[in-house]
Amino acid sequence: MAVCARLCGVGQSRRCRRRQRNDQQDQGSDSDMDEEEEERIVGQRRSDAGSCGGPGRVAAAAAAATAEPSDACEYGSGHNTNRRGSNTGPPHPESLMELPPELLVEIFSLLPGTVLPNVALVCKKFRQILNTETIWRRRCVEEFGMREDLRKMEATGVSSQDLYVKRVVPRVKSGRFMKLLPDYEHMDYRDVYTHLLHPYRHILGLWQPDIGPYGGLLNVVVDGLFIIGWMYLPPHDPRVEDPMRRRPLFRIHLLESKKATVECMYGHKGPHKGDIQTVKKDEFSTKCNQTDHHRMPGGRQEEFRTWLEEEWGRTLEEIFHEHMQELILMKFIYTSQYDNCLTYRRIYLPPLMPSDLLQPGLFKGTYGSHGLEIVMLSFHGMSARATKLTGDPNVPAGQLTLDVDLSQPVDLPELDQQRNIDVLSRIILGIHEKVQREVEQPASDASACVGRAEEEADGAAAEETEVDHGACADACQSGPSGSSSSPEAQPFVLPLGVMARNEVYPRTCRKCFYGTGLIAGHGFTSPERTPGLFVLFDEDRFGFIWLELKSFSLYSRLTDHLPHAHAPSMERFEAMLRNMQSWTS
Repeated sequence: MAVCARLCGVGQSRRCRRRQRNDQQDQGSDSDMDEEEEERIVGQRRSDAGSCGGPGRVAAAAAAATAEPSDACEYGSGHNTNRRGSNTGPPHPESLMELPPELLVEIFSLLPGTVLPNVALVCKKFRQILNTETIWRRRCVEEFGMREDLRKMEATGVSSQDLYVKRVVPRVKSGRFMKLLPDYEHMDYRDVYTHLLHPYRHILGLWQPDIGPYGGLLNVVVDGLFIIGWMYLPPHDPRVEDPMRRRPLFRIHLLESKKATVECMYGHKGPHKGDIQTVKKDEFSTKCNQTDHHRMPGGRQEEFRTWLEEEWGRTLEEIFHEHMQELILMKFIYTSQYDNCLTYRRIYLPPLMPSDLLQPGLFKGTYGSHGLEIVMLSFHGMSARATKLTGDPNVPAGQLTLDVDLSQPVDLPELDQQRNIDVLSRIILGIHEKVQREVEQPASDASACVGRAEEEADGAAAEETEVDHGACADACQSGPSGSSSSPEAQPFVLPLGVMARNEVYPRTCRKCFYGTGLIAGHGFTSPERTPGLFVLFDEDRFGFIWLELKSFSLYSRLTDHLPHAHAPSMERFEAMLRNMQSWTS
């Protein structure tokens, strides 16, 4: 602020004051300048002001703003500085105060919104210029991704289904859409930035709700004039290629009093009062203050029917599988008790490393009767890991569902042998036993006798595998590029007897690797890592064959735009993964 004050003409050096006196004398001696010359100079100054938004002028003004006091006084006082009446051009400004308002608007628009209040304290002129909507609109767009024009929100909101919520009337089995947009005709960008976006900036991004084993994925974004928390839900009659559905859990917006208000969007009676509290860094909680809005006249039975129709798009009678009926009823009983009073913990997207097999990120995967679940694929050296963001009573959210060893590529046999589950099992189990021995018996402690025993065991395993596939060692080359001798796209078919939930999977794959998948009993009892085959189809799809379960999971990339979700560093991301697993262990 001291620098700004000096740029405004306060506390100038003796040299600057002497230059000002000389300029005043020159201006007095030129008082008899003819009108034609004066009009020429005025026109040239206006032309310069009109082009002041260019990168060169902005850079020069920014340099003056960050210069030392003596340098600031020298701004415009070099060889190109001309006294009034000279033939080489108009004088350059000697402080920010002398810059035209349109150039100051451009300069202030480049500053972070958090420092603009301090700039307003410098002088009255700066304070007046900071009332310009252009400055705050640019801050809202660049810092928070707001793309809407506040003056046109009413028009665009009419056709935007993202800003509407369906209100179901179970008695007549129909629905209507209820408008979420109040009247913001008189709202300005400065109020939106100051009272809405900046105070709640810490909750923007991806979050995982603490809903026991089920977890979830919440994306908090700036959506028009709102900050909205969207919960991701699987599509009705789900297929892995279908996009996820989104449901608003809460929203934050401004009232006419310029005060931000939080509203709960859960239930069937429309928005009602809620609250958001920051528990600690990377953690916040929501609370509904009117839980009676979640109740329905017909009681829990009617609430269950409505929940089932919204969550699954069908009635309980239309779900013929008894085990699935039990799982659905169990989930309703467990999740409905929270009444949208939840705690959320921040989730980061995995950083992309040059050695990664494919772009890491979020994927939807098929999990049998549990339906679609969301996993996060990340790479850690020679390991690819898929961590559950949504879970089930058997393997809860936060657990490592897949662990793929990229140092153990697998060459698939011919198509007719791929169809035989026994052939694939012998290949994978041979690698599994080898990996287990390496883990249980460190090479540094191995004696000559143990070495001979391992050679005999390896020979026996190789003889068993060679019946249908040849030596396993040929497939177990080191590194993800070990299978580079294989064709770019190999034929792939699921073995007979492996269930795949009627999903249409690709018939060619790029690479295959040995890996393990986590299975457990109900309540996450007796968890066990079992061997399987990781199949990479393309950049957006991969699969996993669970040998023990004789089932196949297909995963497809979640392509939604997820701002404010990138990890600051790999260390922060790995720390988040460790914390996530501890939440449900």
